[in-house]
Amino acid sequence: MADDDRARWDARWRSAPVERSAPARFLGGLDDILPRAGAALDVAGGAGRNALWLARRGLAVTLVDVSPVALERARVAAAAEGVSLDVVALDLDQSPLPDGPFALVVSIDFLCRPLFDAFPTRLAPGGVLVYAQATTRNLERHVHPSARFLLGEGELPRLVRGLDVVRYEEGWFDDRHEARLAARKAA
Repeated sequence: MADDDRARWDARWRSAPVERSAPARFLGGLDDILPRAGAALDVAGGAGRNALWLARRGLAVTLVDVSPVALERARVAAAAEGVSLDVVALDLDQSPLPDGPFALVVSIDFLCRPLFDAFPTRLAPGGVLVYAQATTRNLERHVHPSARFLLGEGELPRLVRGLDVVRYEEGWFDDRHEARLAARKAA
């Protein structure tokens, strides 16, 4: 990601209101398969809404994002809530994911197809990947994100290799067309 992209994300996070928000609905709905202990990785997690929720559940969470402004917001929120959060500034278009093993890897609203080869290598045996991203069909109602940042319809399950898909859905959710998946690494 170019420096201007980092600056754009920093500007967006600077101007966004500070609020404590719930985790992504899909993630929150996976309570029955999510671990409650161990290490978790939140990929491109912005200001940490999902990471904070995971930390409150008892996971040791590493939050990775390109925006230092977003990561500082996450740090401040974690301190205010009394939970621990490890934040790492990384450009995931240029740098690899942090080493695992992780009991859980979460990637919501971030598409970098080469990361799908890395996900299984970062998961511990029995670890879970949770992934959600808008698809090209989303363009029927919305101009953003552009097609460059969207999955093709039916593409997500084909990207996940070396993991067993335990939940998959694709459709309109809250006026957004997205693909959602939970997959587990063999124990």
